[in-house]
Amino acid sequence: MSKEEFRAERLYLMVRSVAQSMLREGVITEIEFMQIDTILLKKYRPTLGTLLSGKPLT
Repeated sequence: MSKEEFRAERLYLMVRSVAQSMLREGVITEIEFMQIDTILLKKYRPTLGTLLSGKPLT
């Protein structure tokens, strides 16, 4: 894994973690969380993070 791939992976996981916290706190809905996750996948294009989302990276 290159430095850029690692950086993208780390950023994706950090921002996704914030979104998960918001979901647990009731700040956002499950649908909003899924929308955020989709945006994050497109933005960061993580290699391993796609395993967490359960979505194919297209």
